[in-house]
Amino acid sequence: MGTRQEISELPPDADLARADSLAREIFSDIANKWALLIIEFLGQRTMRFSELRDAIGGISHKMLTQNLRTLERNGLVERHVHATVPPRVDYTLTEAGQALRGVVDGMCGWTQHHLGTIEACRSRFDAS
Repeated sequence: MGTRQEISELPPDADLARADSLAREIFSDIANKWALLIIEFLGQRTMRFSELRDAIGGISHKMLTQNLRTLERNGLVERHVHATVPPRVDYTLTEAGQALRGVVDGMCGWTQHHLGTIEACRSRFDAS
């Protein structure tokens, strides 16, 4: 793994501190609950749209479609259309998507590890 660059050394498109950077736009595209869950589930296996929708509780057809399109646009998800009647569409993570899944797995593990502490803090905060 390479060394982490200071923000001031980054090219403008890679600088998350800049409102107009491509990095911030990409970060915004992937840093939402639906995108993270899609990446987590597709990291387990290739899935059809309906399988993915059923696996992710609470996601609407519209939100799943929007997030899959955004992830595909950013090169994290591949969409495979099979020439059958009716057409079958499968979704899978690309190499970049698989690499991002490692980060998502870390976030999921962190959440599960600290869930009790977070719940207790929320309860104290809400009670005050």
